[in-house]
Amino acid sequence: MKQTFLGFVFFVCSCISLNAQNKIDKINMTYGEELPEDKQKIVKIIGETGNKIYALGFKEKEDYFLKIFESKTMKIISSNPIVIPQISDKEVDFEDVFLLNGKLYAIGSVYNKKEKIFNLVGSEISEKGVLSKTSVTLFNSEVAKKSERGGFYFKQSPDEGALLIMHTSRFPKEDAIKYEVKLFDDKLATLFSSEEKVKFDDSKKDYEFTISDFELNFQDDVFLVINESYRDSKKKEQVEKFQIHAFKRANNYVKEVVDINIKGKEIINCKMMSTNKNTLQLVGFYSSVRENGKANKELKGVYNATINLATNVNDNLKFNEFDYATKVKLLGERRAKKGKDLKPLYSITTLIEKNDGGIIVLSELQFVYVGQSSGIGPLAFTPVTYTKNEIIVTCLKPDGSLDWSNVLPKEQSATVTTMSFAFGAVGGNGNFAVGIAMAIPLAQMGKGPEYLGAIPIYKDGVLNLLFNDNVKNKGVTDIEEIKSLGNYNNAVPALFIFDEKGQIIRKDPEEVIKNELVLRPGIYYRKNQNEFIVYSSRRKLDKLGRMILED
Repeated sequence: MKQTFLGFVFFVCSCISLNAQNKIDKINMTYGEELPEDKQKIVKIIGETGNKIYALGFKEKEDYFLKIFESKTMKIISSNPIVIPQISDKEVDFEDVFLLNGKLYAIGSVYNKKEKIFNLVGSEISEKGVLSKTSVTLFNSEVAKKSERGGFYFKQSPDEGALLIMHTSRFPKEDAIKYEVKLFDDKLATLFSSEEKVKFDDSKKDYEFTISDFELNFQDDVFLVINESYRDSKKKEQVEKFQIHAFKRANNYVKEVVDINIKGKEIINCKMMSTNKNTLQLVGFYSSVRENGKANKELKGVYNATINLATNVNDNLKFNEFDYATKVKLLGERRAKKGKDLKPLYSITTLIEKNDGGIIVLSELQFVYVGQSSGIGPLAFTPVTYTKNEIIVTCLKPDGSLDWSNVLPKEQSATVTTMSFAFGAVGGNGNFAVGIAMAIPLAQMGKGPEYLGAIPIYKDGVLNLLFNDNVKNKGVTDIEEIKSLGNYNNAVPALFIFDEKGQIIRKDPEEVIKNELVLRPGIYYRKNQNEFIVYSSRRKLDKLGRMILED
């Protein structure tokens, strides 16, 4: 009887340990029951509809699974393997799953070596993971060869009823690149398609061609940012061809070009955000240019351009140098006093439209290090280290000028050992690039990289950034004193609150609870402004949860 009682006490204590949650300020997290130990790690929360939550699971060597949860209790209903059939006896590579107006679609790609065609196909998928016998060919792209087949990039519309896909590839022998953009409705019918081939001019100094970003707004209008730059050695100046290619539904998707005139500066990158005021906001980093026309390539500051979509006119263009206080935090006082600029390692991850019409820009230090492979041929393994460190928080006024700037101090990294690594996945090569922020392949998620980064929550003029931190950093806001994350399994949540003037308040759990669930910021689904579906783990124990920013 005594042994039975002690066993019961141990069981209850274990349950308390597993279900206790760290409460930070007004952020409240509630979780469903513990998921089965089936080694199926969630790599994407697809969406929520019809009182069900849909997620994508991955189990090494057993591919992908469609996981379905009950919305209210977050109890798992089913988990079924997604079996993608071959097409013309060729293996189809899984790309992604999307939820469009309540319908689930699996997307896969297949390369035809003989025809040199890179296909993208989509099929509706049942809740049991069974694909429809009728598939839709989304892309039939002619490419130069397999190693230059390029990649596909995806973006859903704000109402999740349409899917925008872009394909890019190089043609080295022609000194050209080709990019195709297509918009599909919730039945995967093509709403519009555009294709363009751009020739490189190798005679131009420091020539670069970048597809900086692409966007789909609430009206199902499509936008691309094209940046072509080179140095005119005769005129000793930097030439920037900075354009928006607009395809508006109201104009039957006829291509419209908006030029943004840049003089004496080089555009490093660009991210777009469409607004409800029928404008398009462009934000990015820029570099200074020397007297001989050569760009310095380092980050001088942040620019903002606003496009009035009713007139296709650039209403404003502002360049804001990083202020001294921000440079001190990022470079140190000695280098800041010398006027040094930032290394080009920062990617813009998030744009937030403020209540007053201004913009908050989140720029994270990101890079990928590919280690030395071990093994022979197809059995070779390569370590890939993902690093995501401090975040520059830049707040712009409605006119594009700088309001305030600050830095979220953190130091995070995670290493994944993979049998293959595609350099194209990080955005192109040579003098051509797709300027998308670092994307971690789905097959490498669930192994550590998704613990990195931060979840932004903006409400009532206040920015909240939630991330995983080393327990030894409790209360620390000085970037010089920050310790690296270390073992992410032992991470604790930290919250940085930026008020309307950019002042920082750090919030930590009152106490660190042993065996606490650890949030995976790289995997979440934003339900609305202050409600998120999140995924957390404690070693082999996983749970799906709901995170709410309370009033």
